Amino acid sequence: MFHHLRQDINSIIERDPAARNAWEVLTCYPGLQAIVMHRWAHWCWTRKMKWLGRFISYLARIVTGIEIHPGATIGRRVFIDHGFGVVIGETAEVGDDCTIYQGVTLGGTSLHTGAKRHPTLARGVIVGAGAKVLGGFTVGEYAKVGSNAVLLKPVPPGATAVGNPAHIVQKEPASAVSATANLFSAYGVTPNGDDPLSKALHGLINHAVKQEEQIERILATMKAAGLHCQGVPDCDKLNSDQLNKLVE
Repeated sequence: MFHHLRQDINSIIERDPAARNAWEVLTCYPGLQAIVMHRWAHWCWTRKMKWLGRFISYLARIVTGIEIHPGATIGRRVFIDHGFGVVIGETAEVGDDCTIYQGVTLGGTSLHTGAKRHPTLARGVIVGAGAKVLGGFTVGEYAKVGSNAVLLKPVPPGATAVGNPAHIVQKEPASAVSATANLFSAYGVTPNGDDPLSKALHGLINHAVKQEEQIERILATMKAAGLHCQGVPDCDKLNSDQLNKLVE
């Protein structure tokens, strides 16, 4: 237990620049305290002492503001940063080296007892503040879930998911996942991870502008050849700069 505790403290110091020393982390970080108490509760839960496990979990929620069901599986070096309002369900599995910020819910969407109702976070996953990960699917290794996302489907390894409902905004090739494994992205924010919806809208706007220019050239050519289009009403020109700013 003390070996795991030492690993947990060191991982927090590595990932949080506000952490000054081990004593401060041990006494003032509710995320660490919640995980330690969860280990006690999980030990009781797996040894048929269900009520005691739930009661320890209840006490941990009162002390830390973090609710972890005693049946959940939590790996090593998991960092729950700030932590207030975090809820982790019974069948959830959190892999080694994951980072979870405040207000995160790892919840279920099924009422079937004994089924896998809650998500699995593979190694190194980062879940941003306020994100809701709902369902019995897997979030792949070193994937990121942006703040306030509502994730309802699996995420490939190395990918980033944002939005409500969440969609993939960046997907690393398989060869790049191991290369980026040690990179840390606070709150699941990835530099240059443009939203694919905004990219699609920008592309449609630019395509419409090019089509408008082509139509003007065709009409000018027809007019020069003595061919006139009758009954075609004039319309306002498309302002691509204004539309692109609205999308942004």
